[in-house]
Amino acid sequence: MKNFLSTLAEALLETRTRALVLSLCVVWLTLFAGIRPLMLPDEGRYVGVAWQMLVSGDWLVPTLDGLPFFHKPPLFYWLTGLALQLFGVNDWAARLASALGAVVAAGALYLFVRRYADKRLATLSVAVLVTQPMFFAGAQYANLDMLVAGMISATIACGASAILRLERGLPYRMALAAAYLFAALGVLAKGLIGFVLPGAILLAWLLLRKRYRLIPALLSLPMMVLFLAVAAPWFVWMQKSYSGFWDYFFVYHHFQRFAHSGFSNARPFWFFIPVLLLGTLPWSPWLARFFSLKFVVAPEKFELRSLMVIWVLGILVFFSLPNSKLVGYIFPALPPLAYLLADAILGWLDKRRQAQQADGSLYLGVSLLVAAGICLSFVALVGQFDPTSSRTLSKHVAPLFAAGDQVVMVGDYEYDVPFYLRARKNSWVVSNWQDPEIPAHDNWRKELYDAARFAPLKAQEMLVLPDDFAARLCAYSGGTVWVWANKGAASRYPFLSEQAMAFADGKKAVWRFDAAQRQALPDCAEKPAGG
Repeated sequence: MKNFLSTLAEALLETRTRALVLSLCVVWLTLFAGIRPLMLPDEGRYVGVAWQMLVSGDWLVPTLDGLPFFHKPPLFYWLTGLALQLFGVNDWAARLASALGAVVAAGALYLFVRRYADKRLATLSVAVLVTQPMFFAGAQYANLDMLVAGMISATIACGASAILRLERGLPYRMALAAAYLFAALGVLAKGLIGFVLPGAILLAWLLLRKRYRLIPALLSLPMMVLFLAVAAPWFVWMQKSYSGFWDYFFVYHHFQRFAHSGFSNARPFWFFIPVLLLGTLPWSPWLARFFSLKFVVAPEKFELRSLMVIWVLGILVFFSLPNSKLVGYIFPALPPLAYLLADAILGWLDKRRQAQQADGSLYLGVSLLVAAGICLSFVALVGQFDPTSSRTLSKHVAPLFAAGDQVVMVGDYEYDVPFYLRARKNSWVVSNWQDPEIPAHDNWRKELYDAARFAPLKAQEMLVLPDDFAARLCAYSGGTVWVWANKGAASRYPFLSEQAMAFADGKKAVWRFDAAQRQALPDCAEKPAGG
């Protein structure tokens, strides 16, 4: 075993083929993406929007239960909808957009370091990156954070490459064009941070190294036109189609939410420090090297080390400022952190060899094995103990569910139900939509409430008041109605009794009502059958 681990580490450091390294990254980051159900709310929400985009055939307007959903731009939905179309409607395909973001981040780091440092450092950097449990988990989690992290990482890598080539008198416009293109994709992935963050990091790096005179060449008019040609059309079209879109998307979701303290996930300023330390185990102990000024400012490596330090600190400080914090926000800091960790490890290995001490390859091999084990264990445990998914209950309903059936959700919106049932009709969602407290709480009700403002007539069909539910059920003239609610729903609606349940799983239950069963309900007596 000892010889195997040493050989593994040595082979890693000697890997010379770009295609082999990148192919291994793709396999590692995608192989286990389908072993667990979608988690709620995030995975169910974003995959559900992509599913509705695919079903409706409208690839421009993201919708949540048929209502325009403008919390985020469309790139994730486009990629996920395409993956579902190509690879089938399953959990693995639903996570491919996140895996793609992780592969882009890893590939950008590897190619950049390989070109401007050396092959060993490039290979170890990407190995450390993809075996960080937090990075690996992000690649297996269907939301927008890893996708935008990949675009930000590629923007910084391509922008830094353009700067270094410009300094050395080499052709730089292709690298610069790639930076602007990835920045535009970053905007389509999650908004303004797609270019604001990488632009600020590259600017800080230029100023630190006193390369002020390069700035005009980097702010090229043709490149700006390229950026706008890719990033702007969707936003312009949405504003043209939905009045108030720009105010809602940019002013509210970018600036007001960033500065406001009343949203969910409030965390202290230092929240991301323990997150990074725990999320990058077993590699994080090497961060101790950063406290050595000699390591940071060493002249022979200052060029790249300074970029990576600014990159990490820029992301860390920016996302530490707002009151609301989520683990995924820090994903763009993981590639430069992996570089710095790999740099420290290689320095330690080289010193041991120069001092003719015992080879440290065994330590590196053990670390890789432990890191991979943590990654796989984390995903397996989440799949085993996550109680939020509706997949189990949906499996019971799916064989009986027809394309024209109507889903009703009472008291909660189960984001993943339409995806797992392959439902093609929008759900009725029963809740107190007249509650004045809805805008004050950052949850599923506010999401649908906000979406309703862009399609008020459609919202009247989808969003049902509790007192109107029974009448709506009785008047419905279509096929089977499936009601999803907690088992305690009978206290408000006696016809949703435990005896009438079709299926149940934990606290969740499903009731099935065909036309005859609906008309037999006491609530439907002497009420019109049409509607």
